[in-house]
Amino acid sequence: MRLAQIQMHVTADKTANLRYAEELLHSVRGADMAILPEMFCCPYDNSCFRAYGEPAGGAAYQMLSRTARELGLWLVGGSLPELEAGRVYNTSFVFDPQGACIARHRKMHLFDIDVEGGQRFRESDTLSPGNDVTLFDTPWGRMGLCICFDLRFEELCRVMALEGARVLLAPAAFNMTTGPAHWELLLRQRAVDNQCFTVGTSPARDESASYVAWGNSMVCDPWGTVLHCCGVGEEVAVTELDMTRIDAVRRQLPILSARRTDVYELRRV
Repeated sequence: MRLAQIQMHVTADKTANLRYAEELLHSVRGADMAILPEMFCCPYDNSCFRAYGEPAGGAAYQMLSRTARELGLWLVGGSLPELEAGRVYNTSFVFDPQGACIARHRKMHLFDIDVEGGQRFRESDTLSPGNDVTLFDTPWGRMGLCICFDLRFEELCRVMALEGARVLLAPAAFNMTTGPAHWELLLRQRAVDNQCFTVGTSPARDESASYVAWGNSMVCDPWGTVLHCCGVGEEVAVTELDMTRIDAVRRQLPILSARRTDVYELRRV
């Protein structure tokens, strides 16, 4: 499977962001699947989420559907602020090569952190959480979808793997505090834990933004090997995923198929 990651700059102009994302997607003709970054059409800022938001079927949704159909591409539409019933969700829509929306993931774990001397952000000031584990089927097997902070929750990733996910896809926007500390570590760890490919796709770094993304979009294989890592600027990267690698690793280290004891008895001495 040829997977394209679109690590793009995101500006304050939503229309320009959509037009640019469409242009970059057209540059990867021949890829089987493409993935955009978290909040690809919107500055990552609480003050912007509602203002830039749209209901399902809005301008961003229509562009993604149309582009998937035109290119015959499986398209993971990064994420965008979705409006529904007065709430705002951080949502990723997935489209098949006919342009049909086949999956929707609303970020379950909102990014509420306060790192002393580093990043402070509270998504919950504006966004509402989703509650669905999101998987979708493709010709290359089942895919699991999460968004950024979701990746930190090993239980969610394990559930997706146990439900058949062979690739874990994560549009994300780690920052200059969490990025250097945990980005590569988490992607490699989830790949090794679940013996699958992991794909983290970030916006390009913009030092002038109110929230500075780490960049470094990355693909890891089921052995934890980094197959590709973008730099910090704009990049369109196409990585070939050898899906037979998953079965080979799972045969050699049968972790997912091993019998597990769910309740451990504590013995007192």
